[in-house]
Amino acid sequence: MLNPAKFYSERLDRLRTLLVQVNRQLKVSGMLRLTVFALAILGIYLFYDNSNYILIIILVASIVFLFLVSRHTDLNYQKSKLLALISINETELQVLDRKFYHLPDGNEFIDNAHFYSQDIDLFGKGSFYQYSNRTALEEGSRALAKLLTENNIENVLEKQDAIKELGSVAEWRQEFSAVARLIKTEISSVNLISWLKTYRPFLPKMMKILPNIFSLFSLGAIGLYYFNYISGWGLLFWFFLGLGITAKYLSKVNVLSQNTSNAQSSFRQYQKLILLLEDKDFQARILKNEKENILEKGVRVSQVLKEFSGMLNAFEQRNNMLFGVLANGFLLWDLRYACNIEKWIGIHGKNVERWLNAIATFDACNSLGNFAFNHPDYTYPEITKNDLIIEAENISHPMLDPAEGVTNNFKICREEFFVITGANMAGKSTFLRTISLQIIMGNIGLPVCATAVKFQPIKLITSMRTVDSLTAHESYFFSELKRLKFIIDSIRDDEYFIVLDEILKGTNSTDKAIGSKKFIEKLVGSDSTGLIATHDLSLCEVADSLKKVENYYFDAEIIKDELNFDYKFKKGICQNMNASFLLKKMNIVE
Repeated sequence: MLNPAKFYSERLDRLRTLLVQVNRQLKVSGMLRLTVFALAILGIYLFYDNSNYILIIILVASIVFLFLVSRHTDLNYQKSKLLALISINETELQVLDRKFYHLPDGNEFIDNAHFYSQDIDLFGKGSFYQYSNRTALEEGSRALAKLLTENNIENVLEKQDAIKELGSVAEWRQEFSAVARLIKTEISSVNLISWLKTYRPFLPKMMKILPNIFSLFSLGAIGLYYFNYISGWGLLFWFFLGLGITAKYLSKVNVLSQNTSNAQSSFRQYQKLILLLEDKDFQARILKNEKENILEKGVRVSQVLKEFSGMLNAFEQRNNMLFGVLANGFLLWDLRYACNIEKWIGIHGKNVERWLNAIATFDACNSLGNFAFNHPDYTYPEITKNDLIIEAENISHPMLDPAEGVTNNFKICREEFFVITGANMAGKSTFLRTISLQIIMGNIGLPVCATAVKFQPIKLITSMRTVDSLTAHESYFFSELKRLKFIIDSIRDDEYFIVLDEILKGTNSTDKAIGSKKFIEKLVGSDSTGLIATHDLSLCEVADSLKKVENYYFDAEIIKDELNFDYKFKKGICQNMNASFLLKKMNIVE
């Protein structure tokens, strides 16, 4: 079994060594550029009276200098990628040491109306999202949030295969994340896709051939002028004719130029990620299907994007005033490349959303693969199809430190409902969140924090942290009733695992007891499965009249005037409560 901490530490050592080498190469590259420039100046000085030598010196120096600039740019990119890789491995070592509160917490994805995201610490400070998220792209973050919240129970075994495969290719995952981290775009993928979808061509069909014909006549006109067959006025007339044709579409070309200027960087950078995906041979069906989204018939999408980026770069040369005027006058430069861009959008524009969605999906799935890699001792649930919903040995919450967490065994079958009692701080709520999160992890294909698990994928619905709404003029009690109504309406149409924590807190004790019993009776009558935690021992009486209801508890003991918890899940009813003891212990009451 590969040790994640050892892997990250050894990889950090190799990356830091490579960074030293690249920094050394960058210094040498800088000196070489300075040397070439100095030698060119010296050569021009020595041969200032020989124009032929000077032209050769300038030409050779320019070629060498451009090569060195290109190489220097590549070295800078290598350095930036190495720094990103170093940061990735440093982060992983921190997270393994339970230091992850500096990472994005996904607070923007909390939805009070969702089936469970509000209740089980899925998003927010100290959340599962903050612990597991390694996405590098905004689109990837949204894709990961969607995976965590979609409540999808289909193809779980195939999801497991995909996560296992991504978990086994740690270096490839890090390469993908490092390249994605370096993407800095001026236009969001949403706006880019919207522009491509709504784009309407403005050039007539004749523009597909007119620039080529006009350019040939321009070359002929220049030749005729050179051999004195036409005057300068004739050549000037032809030049202004080209500018006149271009000017007819100038306003629309300027708008296109503005949009493509923002898109150019995006396409050039996304192309690197597409290339990584194209060159990776996946085995898991889900990954192979997702990769299909970046494949075109007989053409590599990375090459399509590279060509388009080059096309946009050529189009941008119009912003060079001198070149732009001459190129438009003699070559109809704007119309030539505007036509090519419109042709590209017509052929490939509709596919860009699919390509970018595939990138976002891999960015999200890499986080799941990374989670699996970081927890080699976790267990992939064995999927069952009988009445068993969950049977787990030594189950624990993944956010708890393994050195401190207490494990429990747990088993529940379809249409069973457990009433869980226990003293304050005895572990009821943590246990509910443990089971809830394990269901979500199991549904999306992740390994879970247990030594053995049998699991039947099932959708989750919870009511644990109801919040009131001042803006909607809703009391806490009314918000709670709406949540319970939402649960009842949902289970009419589908099967859910229901998790409730101290329902009807917004009313008096007698009313709460009566209402809670009736609600549980309704859930059991609907053949639902789930858990409910409560301090109200009278609720345990439901088990006497409903055979599908069982009582479990978490205990607390006062030993030598100190409160002790074992956090063990036990069958029966809790008899020890601790509110009065704690009030006295903290000198709140006598």
